[in-house]
Amino acid sequence: MDKIKIFKTKIKVLRAEQDITQEKLAEKIGVSRGTILEIERGTFNPSLKLACKISNYFGKSVDEVFKITEEGLEDD
Repeated sequence: MDKIKIFKTKIKVLRAEQDITQEKLAEKIGVSRGTILEIERGTFNPSLKLACKISNYFGKSVDEVFKITEEGLEDD
Protein backbone atom coordinates (compact mmCIF):
# COMPACT_ATOMS: atom_id res chain seq x y z
CA MET A 1 0.00 0.00 0.00
CA ASP A 2 1.37 3.39 -1.04
CA LYS A 3 0.76 6.60 0.85
CA ILE A 4 -0.02 9.99 -0.62
CA LYS A 5 -0.07 13.38 1.02
CA ILE A 6 -3.34 15.24 1.00
CA PHE A 7 -3.13 18.98 1.59
CA LYS A 8 -6.02 20.50 3.54
CA THR A 9 -6.66 24.10 4.53
CA LYS A 10 -8.92 26.11 6.82
CA ILE A 11 -8.71 29.31 4.78
CA LYS A 12 -12.36 29.27 3.74
CA VAL A 13 -13.52 28.87 7.35
CA LEU A 14 -11.18 31.61 8.57
CA ARG A 15 -12.35 33.94 5.80
CA ALA A 16 -15.98 33.32 6.77
CA GLU A 17 -15.23 34.00 10.44
CA GLN A 18 -13.65 37.34 9.53
CA ASP A 19 -16.13 38.10 6.73
CA ILE A 20 -13.39 38.57 4.13
CA THR A 21 -13.64 37.70 0.44
CA GLN A 22 -11.11 35.72 -1.57
CA GLU A 23 -10.38 38.89 -3.50
CA LYS A 24 -9.66 40.95 -0.37
CA LEU A 25 -7.42 38.25 1.12
CA ALA A 26 -5.55 37.94 -2.17
CA GLU A 27 -5.04 41.71 -2.30
CA LYS A 28 -3.75 41.83 1.28
CA ILE A 29 -1.15 39.10 0.75
CA GLY A 30 -0.18 39.98 -2.81
CA VAL A 31 -1.56 37.11 -4.90
CA SER A 32 -4.44 36.66 -7.32
CA ARG A 33 -7.94 35.65 -6.28
CA GLY A 34 -7.46 32.56 -8.45
CA THR A 35 -4.52 31.49 -6.29
CA ILE A 36 -6.67 31.67 -3.15
CA LEU A 37 -9.44 29.77 -4.92
CA GLU A 38 -7.06 26.99 -5.99
CA ILE A 39 -5.55 26.69 -2.51
CA GLU A 40 -9.04 26.41 -0.98
CA ARG A 41 -10.03 23.77 -3.54
CA GLY A 42 -6.85 21.82 -2.87
CA THR A 43 -5.66 22.05 -6.47
CA PHE A 44 -2.64 24.22 -5.62
CA ASN A 45 -0.22 23.81 -2.73
CA PRO A 46 1.26 27.14 -1.66
CA SER A 47 4.95 27.69 -1.09
CA LEU A 48 6.09 27.88 2.51
CA LYS A 49 6.46 31.66 2.10
CA LEU A 50 2.86 32.01 0.88
CA ALA A 51 1.55 29.67 3.59
CA CYS A 52 3.28 31.88 6.17
CA LYS A 53 1.78 35.06 4.68
CA ILE A 54 -1.72 33.57 4.79
CA SER A 55 -1.28 32.24 8.33
CA ASN A 56 0.14 35.54 9.57
CA TYR A 57 -2.77 37.44 8.05
CA PHE A 58 -5.17 35.38 10.19
CA GLY A 59 -2.91 35.51 13.26
CA LYS A 60 -2.49 31.74 13.23
CA SER A 61 0.40 29.33 12.90
CA VAL A 62 0.93 27.50 9.61
CA ASP A 63 -0.05 24.26 11.40
CA GLU A 64 -3.39 25.78 12.40
CA VAL A 65 -4.26 26.84 8.84
CA PHE A 66 -2.73 24.05 6.76
CA LYS A 67 -2.55 20.31 7.30
CA ILE A 68 -0.80 17.57 5.38
CA THR A 69 -2.18 14.11 5.97
CA GLU A 70 -1.26 10.74 4.61
CA GLU A 71 -3.93 8.45 3.28
CA GLY A 72 -3.32 4.92 2.14
CA LEU A 73 -4.00 3.87 -1.41
CA GLU A 74 -4.39 0.28 -2.44
CA ASP A 75 -2.96 -0.93 -5.73
CA ASP A 76 -5.63 -2.04 -8.18
